[in-house]
Amino acid sequence: MLDAFDKELLKTVADLEGLPKGAYNIRKNGRLLAREVSANIRIESLDDNRGIVVTIKPGTVNESVHIPVILSQAGLNDVVYNRFIIGEKSDVTIIAGCGIHCGGPDPEGHEGLHEFEVGRKAKVRYVEKHYATGPGRGKRSLNPSTRMVLAEGAHAEMELTQIGGVDEANRSNEAVLGPGSVLLVTERVMTEGSQRAVSRNSLVLEGNDSRANLVSRSVIKDDSVQDFFATLEARARCFGHIECDAILIGNGRNETIPSLKAFHPEAELTHEASIGKIANDQLMKLMSLGLSYEEAVNRIIQGFLR
Repeated sequence: MLDAFDKELLKTVADLEGLPKGAYNIRKNGRLLAREVSANIRIESLDDNRGIVVTIKPGTVNESVHIPVILSQAGLNDVVYNRFIIGEKSDVTIIAGCGIHCGGPDPEGHEGLHEFEVGRKAKVRYVEKHYATGPGRGKRSLNPSTRMVLAEGAHAEMELTQIGGVDEANRSNEAVLGPGSVLLVTERVMTEGSQRAVSRNSLVLEGNDSRANLVSRSVIKDDSVQDFFATLEARARCFGHIECDAILIGNGRNETIPSLKAFHPEAELTHEASIGKIANDQLMKLMSLGLSYEEAVNRIIQGFLR
């Protein structure tokens, strides 16, 4: 069922050594590979088999669902739509991610639209990793879109990571926050060679006492390019913050544009951004401890992206 390439990709993007325990849905080359449900987590295919609906029963706690996608078919651009209904007062983890193994000259890609309905006082942690590998020269692209609606008192954490090998990525994150809800988004992206990554984020704080925090960490190596755009729009008494930091190595280029829009007198929105190279004093300190230049750079990058 799972070959060596499949296992490598699943381990990298979803921390799986094989089929997981609990609920899961594994998609390979545009088709369902394996699925399991639980008493509290239901997974159903859409009529056209181009996606799934994951329903979390209200009050479900300490459960997780894995929904990784793996690609190894030359010339395939897999497009999926996934919907998540998180029942009120539940507390769950959703582990997604996509891994591509390219073995030839033909391009391979994945486009995924994920929509979340997070119920009243529910809590969800969403983890998404993207990774591509293989000896082929075909372009490897990953274009995820996430839309999230948080009901009153809901809490959501999104951990979004692009860890290597992706030639082109266009990410879109949108969210609408209800009263007393909280959204924490952490994005980590590393590019190298001639790779390009674009991240567009739009968070609307619609309910009183809602809170949003968006953190971006970017490492741009060689001739790669990353662009980061983020908008916080406040329509009620609320708090929102954007923090975006980028490290340039070689001839890397970056454009970062945070935007704050306040439409309520009691809205509080802040942002901070920085773009620069690795500080020489950091390198010298690590190299004085016996690390080579390359080892010191890698150690700093690992800490920055953690």
